[in-house]
Amino acid sequence: MTSPDRKTRGRTAPGRLQGLDAYLLHEESALLARREDAWAHAAFVDVGFGEHPWTTLDSARAFRDIHPELPVVGVELEAHRVAAAQEYADALTDFRQGGFSLPLRPGETVRLIRAMNLLRGYRPEDVPGIHHTLGQVLLEGGLLVEGSTDTSGAVLVAHLLRRVPEGLAREALLFHTDFSRGFAPVLFRDWLPRDFRRRVKPGEPIHAFFAQWTEAWAQARATGPLEPPEAFRQSVLGLAERIEGIVTQDWLLEHGYVLWRPRGGVFQ
Repeated sequence: MTSPDRKTRGRTAPGRLQGLDAYLLHEESALLARREDAWAHAAFVDVGFGEHPWTTLDSARAFRDIHPELPVVGVELEAHRVAAAQEYADALTDFRQGGFSLPLRPGETVRLIRAMNLLRGYRPEDVPGIHHTLGQVLLEGGLLVEGSTDTSGAVLVAHLLRRVPEGLAREALLFHTDFSRGFAPVLFRDWLPRDFRRRVKPGEPIHAFFAQWTEAWAQARATGPLEPPEAFRQSVLGLAERIEGIVTQDWLLEHGYVLWRPRGGVFQ
């Protein structure tokens, strides 16, 4: 059983999740564009949009570049935030009061759920249940994105969880930086998803991941001074030589993304 939904500070700003939007547009364009059968009107649901619905509206505009009729539902626990957001509602954009048990209407289907910056106040043991509650409404092949960013969105880490016939698969862990804070692997530690934040300690797989990445970064810097984007690129290429599942596509590296997709999925 998961803990009850909890109120959040809800402070956000336009553009905070644009790095995540860009990733989804590039890597999940087929998911966003699907229109056959139950996918025809399958929604993007943004859970916990906050005091203002800026990031929901940012994503709606971005995703509709490839799916102009994409339904978007913003969900918030606090009624006054939902009421304030209604001025931005339209035929394709709706704002509803609710929590992790999403307030969907009969017949509605969902392709993508985003739940960013919501679980930091929960216990790590609550996370799997929350993931399950959110993910059970996805169409098979749909995606749940859950994680954290810093206040500006310069640094981001998120779970990518895919709906499969057996349930919800922990497909990958996504890291992103826009380099405005420089670059070192340690930048990401404080923004890990809730179930990993206290586990960066010897004996834990996430600790070994960061140790290997830091070693690769130090090796890259030992060759001479590097600007943050090049230090990042070289460190990720070095990390891919040390651990399995690091995706080294040029677009990802050029834009500050690390996608860790190990065989069998990301550990619990």
